[in-house]
Amino acid sequence: MDTILDLYETEAHGPKYRAVAEAIRRGVSQGRLDVGERLPPVRDLAWRLGMTPGTVARAYTILTDEGLLQAEVGRGTFVSQPRPERGADPWVDVDAVPHGQGGDVYEVNLVSPHLPNVGQARLVRTLLAQVAQDPPSGIMHYPTHSGCLPAREAVARYLSEPVLGRFGAEDVVLSHGGQSAITMVMQAVLEGRRPVVLIEELAYPGFRRAAELMRAEVVSVPMDAQGMIPYALEEIARRTGAQLVCLSAEVQNPTLICMPTARREALAEVARRCGLQILEDDCYRLGPVHGPSFRALAPERGWYVSSLSKAVTPALRFGFAIAPEEQAARLRRAAEHGFFGLATPITDVAALLLNHPDTPHLLREVRRAVAGYVRAMVNILGRYDLNWREDVQFVWLTLPAGWRASTFARAAEAEGVRIRTAEDFATREGAPPHAVRLTVNGGVSLKSFEAALERLRVLLDNPPERIAV
Repeated sequence: MDTILDLYETEAHGPKYRAVAEAIRRGVSQGRLDVGERLPPVRDLAWRLGMTPGTVARAYTILTDEGLLQAEVGRGTFVSQPRPERGADPWVDVDAVPHGQGGDVYEVNLVSPHLPNVGQARLVRTLLAQVAQDPPSGIMHYPTHSGCLPAREAVARYLSEPVLGRFGAEDVVLSHGGQSAITMVMQAVLEGRRPVVLIEELAYPGFRRAAELMRAEVVSVPMDAQGMIPYALEEIARRTGAQLVCLSAEVQNPTLICMPTARREALAEVARRCGLQILEDDCYRLGPVHGPSFRALAPERGWYVSSLSKAVTPALRFGFAIAPEEQAARLRRAAEHGFFGLATPITDVAALLLNHPDTPHLLREVRRAVAGYVRAMVNILGRYDLNWREDVQFVWLTLPAGWRASTFARAAEAEGVRIRTAEDFATREGAPPHAVRLTVNGGVSLKSFEAALERLRVLLDNPPERIAV
C-alpha cells in the first residue's frame, strides 16, 4: 500500500480513479509492485487515499481489463504475469520467452523501441470500437484528400510546437507511418534515371532503403559532434549533382546529436546554393524542440516528416509529411498515385485520438515512462561512453577497447539480449565506429530490462582478451 500511496501523491491531478490507476501502472513498470503481489483491499486503499471505494474499484477494474491486474474471487486482486498482446511479435513480449537452461533469464530485444503502455492501448481499443460502430468517414468508398480533413486538421494542431513556418491542414499529407512518408517525399522530389541522395555517415537505415526503391544512389557525408558538416555537404553535392539531403535535426539516429541552430542555418544555406531539397525526419522527438525546422529555415525546399509511432503506438501506421510552401500538390499526387490514401477507419481513429482530452496526459506519461527506462540504462551503463537523453527511446554506446561491435552483438545475443550495431547505420563503403544502439523496451518489466542491462555490463567489463578461456 505504501508504494501506491507514494506514487499517488505525484499523480494527484485529474480524475481520481485515473490517478490511482496510473500510480499502480508506474509501480509495476518500476518494479516496485512485483508479479503476484496482492494489492490492498478496495476499502482499505480508499480510506487511506481519502476517496470512495467506488473510485478505487473503478481503477482496479480498468487495470484488470488491461491485463495488468488479476482479480480472484475470495482472494483479492493481484499483479498479473505479463502477457503478449494478440498478434504481437514473439520477441516483443520478452518476459514470455525464457532464455537459456535455467528458465529465469528472459530474452530482451533492444533492436527497435517498444513504448511502455501507459494507457494508450486501452484508449486506441476504445476508439477502434467507436469507429467500428459508426465510422465518421463511411465504409463504402475510396479515401480522399477532403475526406480525411479531420485527421489533417488534428495533425496540424498536434504540430503546433515545432517551428515549421507557415502551414495548415491543406499542407498535411497522411502516410502509412514515417517510413512511408520518407518514400513519398522521395517520389515527389527525385528525378532522372539515377538520382543521388545524401545522408550522414551514420544515419537511419530507412533513408537508404527508400532511396534504393527509387533506384537512387546513396552517398554519405562526414559529420562531427554537431551533425553533418556544411563544407563537406557542399563539396559532395556539387561533385555528385545530388537532388536531396536527408537530416534529423532534433534527434539524430543513432547518435542522438541535437543539431544547434547555427548548424541548421549553415546547412540550409548550402542547400540553397547547391539546389538541394531537404528531407527532415522528426519521428523520434518526444520532448520540446530545440531549434527551427529546415522547413522554417528554407521554406522553399524543406520537407518535414513525422508519425505517431514513437509517441503513441506504431501499430496504427499513421504518419504525415508537410511539403515546402507551394509544393503540397506534388506530395498529394505521390500519395494518391501510390496508395490512394490511408484507410478511412485509420484516419477516423487517428483524428479521434489526436483530439481526445486524455491524449496530452498520455503523451506526458509516455515521456515519463521512457525517462525511467533511460535512467536505468544510465545507472547501469553510465560508466562507459554513453550518449543519452531522457526524452529519446535509445542510447548510443561506444564500446570500450577490446570489443568490436559485431563481436559484442554476438556475445550479447548469447546472453539473451539483441542489439543493433553501428554497421546497420552506415553505408556499405563506410567505416563505422565500434558502437551499438540500445533501445527502450517497455514491453518488459523494468526489473527484466535492468537484468538484461546488467548482463551487458558484465560483457563490457570483460572484453574478449580478459575473458578466461
